Amino acid sequence: MSEEEQEQKKKKRKRQSTFSETEKVESDLLPELVEALDELEKEKKYVDIQVCPKCKSPLVQRVGSLVGDTMAHMGFSPPKYECRECGWRERTVLKATNKPTTVKDVAVMAEAKDADVKSERKAKN
Repeated sequence: MSEEEQEQKKKKRKRQSTFSETEKVESDLLPELVEALDELEKEKKYVDIQVCPKCKSPLVQRVGSLVGDTMAHMGFSPPKYECRECGWRERTVLKATNKPTTVKDVAVMAEAKDADVKSERKAKN
């Protein structure tokens, strides 16, 4: 392996580590969201709240058709969401919920965790 290739790998690792460090930033609204969900659960009111996967902020809204999501409004693709706090924009969004977990939900979460473990193993090899 040449020195250039080794330097490129080092730079890539450095970029990946700095990227993962910047992703850990959480919204100031996250503790308030958790408290609100707990209070609603005590009142036996169950809700799903859309949350930004990058900063965990509940300030997520659907992108309008005039802003660049015409295909989703016509039903050809899934809707695109945007975080008003960090600027994140994608088609996937997390949902925070206070609903009780069912057996089916636990099975789905276990399958997702297994898929993550398998993808990490493939990435290492």
